[in-house]
Amino acid sequence: MIAAIFEYQFLQRALLACLLASIVCGIIGIVIIEKKLVMMCGGIAHASYGGVGLGFWLGFEPILGAFAFSLLAALGIGYLSRRGSGKSEVLSGLLWSLGMALGIVFISLMPGYPPNLGTYLFGNVLSVTGPELTLTLCLTVVVLLVFIIFYNCWKAYLFDEEFAAVVGVKCALLEYLLLILVAMAVVVLIRVVGIILILALLLAPAATAGLLSSDLKNRMIISVLLGWLYCFLGLWISYEADIASGASIVMVSVLFYLLYAAVCALRNKTGNRNSPAQDGSAG
Repeated sequence: MIAAIFEYQFLQRALLACLLASIVCGIIGIVIIEKKLVMMCGGIAHASYGGVGLGFWLGFEPILGAFAFSLLAALGIGYLSRRGSGKSEVLSGLLWSLGMALGIVFISLMPGYPPNLGTYLFGNVLSVTGPELTLTLCLTVVVLLVFIIFYNCWKAYLFDEEFAAVVGVKCALLEYLLLILVAMAVVVLIRVVGIILILALLLAPAATAGLLSSDLKNRMIISVLLGWLYCFLGLWISYEADIASGASIVMVSVLFYLLYAAVCALRNKTGNRNSPAQDGSAG
């Protein structure tokens, strides 16, 4: 595959898309885990399927429809949750189902044979086009700049929301901004791993980084690097074995996390067994 990278443009685009996706995952994934927004993120991601279906039905770019639907879902969940009109988990679950249902309805309304939606549901980074790569680059730059500019505010918001509000951080604004960034992340990841598998790539690198470091900045950096490693290994396996790239990337991500989590659990168990003996010998 290494030699093929210098020969084929589709592989170069795929690797660049993976790099951009890993940056988004490394940043957004840490925040999602810290704020316990996994269900909300899943609802936003799956709601985007309605936009994909609408794009095919009305004849415009499905990715733009996905972004519009995920953005509306994100803002809707945030608004209703903050006003106490419903629990975020319930709203996320309902929008999750509604988005998928609308996508199915819009596709069924199309005349003729339905389009192949596999690349949107399960991803195909090898088929990323130039315009899609440009959109991904723009969204990644926006996500990166937002977190760099407001890093101290994010740090306070993640550490203690009440303390952040006391020191003057506008937590409501940060929450809405986070939801918008999640919607952007969905668009970035759709072509890499697809709507169905987005959560795994968002969570696996960030969760593994959480086992390696407790410092926020270090965790984000480690998460970005792990995301790139997972994407590269998954892409390599996909290319060599001729299997779906999105599924391959997700399998690598999850297996690496489970392996390291098992190692950490075994290490802690061994340490707990040894500590009484050490304490007794010291006495």
